[in-house]
Amino acid sequence: MFDVFGAAFAIPGQLTAVARRVLVSTLEAVEAVPKIAAALDDVRATLKHSERLATFAAGELPEIVYQLEEIKARLEKLETRTEAS
Repeated sequence: MFDVFGAAFAIPGQLTAVARRVLVSTLEAVEAVPKIAAALDDVRATLKHSERLATFAAGELPEIVYQLEEIKARLEKLETRTEAS
């Protein structure tokens, strides 16, 4: 037989347990917000640093190519000299 009184008394306890779980989950989410914000700040800083490095590399690349071409020309001259000797 169905116990109406037992069921009636069980419902508030179940609602309290659900409310407690919702409250705990909400508090955990609120506590996580500063950590998420800090992680996003780190990502932004990393992206800015990467952008500065890319800009530097793009600016230095022509100079590096020029220097490599000079080295290649010198090596070719040395090779020509050693073959002539």
